[in-house]
Amino acid sequence: MQVAFYAPLKPIDHPVPSGDRLIARMLCEALQSAGMKVDIAARLRSRVADGDVLKQARLADLGTKLAARLLRQYQSGFRPKPDIWFTYHLYYKAPDWIGPVVADALGIPYVVAEASFAPKRANGPWGQSHLAAETALKQADAVFSLNRVDMECLAQVCQPDHLHFLPPFTRVASWNVGQREAINPQCVRLVTTAMMRDGDKLKSYALLADALGRLRRSGVDNWHLTVIGDGPARQQVEDVFEANGLGEDKASLVGLRTPEQTKDILAQSDLFVWPAINEAFGMALLEAQSAGLPVLAGDTGGVSGIVSSGVTGWLVPVGDVAAFSDRLGECLGADVAVLRDIGTAGASKAAQHHTLEAAADLLSTTFKKIITGHLSSQNGQGLV
Repeated sequence: MQVAFYAPLKPIDHPVPSGDRLIARMLCEALQSAGMKVDIAARLRSRVADGDVLKQARLADLGTKLAARLLRQYQSGFRPKPDIWFTYHLYYKAPDWIGPVVADALGIPYVVAEASFAPKRANGPWGQSHLAAETALKQADAVFSLNRVDMECLAQVCQPDHLHFLPPFTRVASWNVGQREAINPQCVRLVTTAMMRDGDKLKSYALLADALGRLRRSGVDNWHLTVIGDGPARQQVEDVFEANGLGEDKASLVGLRTPEQTKDILAQSDLFVWPAINEAFGMALLEAQSAGLPVLAGDTGGVSGIVSSGVTGWLVPVGDVAAFSDRLGECLGADVAVLRDIGTAGASKAAQHHTLEAAADLLSTTFKKIITGHLSSQNGQGLV
């Protein structure tokens, strides 16, 4: 099966690492592991962050031209003609100006993963892009959601039998760290990993620093935090840690690390902490659980689809610094003894429900069913 893959928000070969880029790459790997051939059909970044109407119009025009070029390439044999078009991460700020046109012209199924639908954007500055996203979702033969919360809004525009939940997934076995050392209750090793950029990431860092500062001022000092990540807001992150009295003796900001280096740090840690403000679901949380770490996070978006509160970690009301600090204090106190058991449960859940192999099987099965149904429909209409 030949798949045309497109990520309008950020191409899979973009030089800046992010969770979005990682998921796009994981989706391609899952498709390939299921025996499909993946062609990166386009690299146009369609995101318009500020609602600039002229920029949206230019991108729409460029998308139309790229779609026409792709069709010429498919017809000439320059590119392999796809059996299905697959767009990853579609929403009003980053619509797909290419895929629906190409899929319709070729008479192939059009599928989407990780989409969201926001009716309130219909009449604002993103109206044109919102309409494009709505049109694509209505055309889609399948919409895979990695976040059950998004499915509530998607149900307004997608046919019920076209919506599918795809549990977040990773190479679970690659994150397994085996036997862990005993926890030292005098210094519980905390860890987090996230890009440092303005917006929700910086807000999460600020809440985390505030929560840890509160603990330290209240005399709860039996911990050390390692922060994996970097980005344009690094100085602001350093500033909020410093403002809360968290120097290098309490928080080590180690910058970007390779997956192998990250795994080594997770293996030496005891508890993963992240406020997760407006987090879609958090690949870092899944990687931490796969490595056998319990997770403390804010309850938002699809985080609860990864972290089972009280079983594989703890969820607190998102944005509530007092709740986050109090729960962390409990983890550092009486709950230290159960951290290992909670982490083991997290690793078991990841191995059962969040593997790349499970995602590949779900995608493959659904794709085959869609293509078969699509061909039957076309035959019935005398199109083939």
